[in-house]
Amino acid sequence: MAKQRNIRLEALLTEFGYTHQGLADEVNRVSEDQHGTSANCTDRHVRRWISGDVRRPWPRYLRCLEHIFGRSPQAMGFVPRAASPSLPRRRQPAAQDQYPVERRTFLAGAVASALGIEGTPQRGRLGMTDVDRIHGTINRLDAHFNGIGGGALVDVAGDYLARLQGALDHCTYGERVERALHRAVADVAACAGWSAHDCGDHARAAQLRNEALQAALLARDPVAVTRAWSDLAAQAEHAGRPAEAARINRAALSERHLRGEPLIASLLHARLADCLAQTDDVKGMGRQLAAAERAYDRADRVNAPSWLVFLTPAEMSGLAALAHQSAGLYAEAEEQTARTLALLDDRFTRNRAFYTVLLAELQVAQGDFDRAAATVTGLPVAGVASSRIIARRERVASAARARGGRADDWS
Repeated sequence: MAKQRNIRLEALLTEFGYTHQGLADEVNRVSEDQHGTSANCTDRHVRRWISGDVRRPWPRYLRCLEHIFGRSPQAMGFVPRAASPSLPRRRQPAAQDQYPVERRTFLAGAVASALGIEGTPQRGRLGMTDVDRIHGTINRLDAHFNGIGGGALVDVAGDYLARLQGALDHCTYGERVERALHRAVADVAACAGWSAHDCGDHARAAQLRNEALQAALLARDPVAVTRAWSDLAAQAEHAGRPAEAARINRAALSERHLRGEPLIASLLHARLADCLAQTDDVKGMGRQLAAAERAYDRADRVNAPSWLVFLTPAEMSGLAALAHQSAGLYAEAEEQTARTLALLDDRFTRNRAFYTVLLAELQVAQGDFDRAAATVTGLPVAGVASSRIIARRERVASAARARGGRADDWS
């Protein structure tokens, strides 16, 4: 295939005011901020991307470019990995990063193979049979995240997102299939967003969640739009803007279609309760938790969509625990967290680790360091692909060992 100049990337350089060397310097700066080491990018790399000599950069460069421009690889003019016939052989990573890079690459390949994302058509006409296969893959993506967390899934989901966007750009289809494809893009972007969140890459999570909202609007699917808004509210809450998150959740709850979607409404009420607790509205928190329980009692949990399978009675108790933690009601939060762990299904390895760490954090917050140490001792992390949960486990274990520190440090 003859090389083709990447005019999309070239236009982005002009729009953002970068020279070739300026973009290379920015890639290195972002890499140092996010990973603690330079990407060793030079102006020669940038020229090769623009000329089409390199049709898709290595992941260490691509993640930085996504952060800088706020665009998906496809939107920057790069081709999906499977569609590129001229990708160079993977280089051997430096000694200091060899294990994490090789392990993540290996896991991503294994996950991609298990989920069956390689068969997504990139040419020809698509029908509802293709859409059904895509939905099956999305169900497996959601189940993988609910089982063990983000980890390598963030790369797999990102690649699958690019494949679906490629199908939208290069295949032919009718209006019904087009809307279904946009809905699929919204679902995969949402899953990828939570996977990035689980890995602590919040800039990437925000970008993916915005992509999910855009695709949901194009699909004209009110449920997908509500899901996207809910995820953006979670993003705002994590960034320390609980009042903004509360406004988003209230706006989502005001949509008329939620009257027929009590399971989604219960999640929104529970998340709104946590936001209100963070703004010192404890009475409002209580009202929202009660509304969450009422909506949950009306919900059809048997036929829940794959992304809501995690919302079990155990999770409802866990969400209440998080709200009480935010309100500083640590004893109540500890009781609810213990109940969550007692009810939690064995399928949810990630959530068991999350709530076990939360239980230990609540024990530290109350000065019960011995019990906190016992709680985290022996907690298995080998099957949990969430650097965020593992980092929290290390923090609370250190606090318990030191038998010191303020409660604010661990809440």
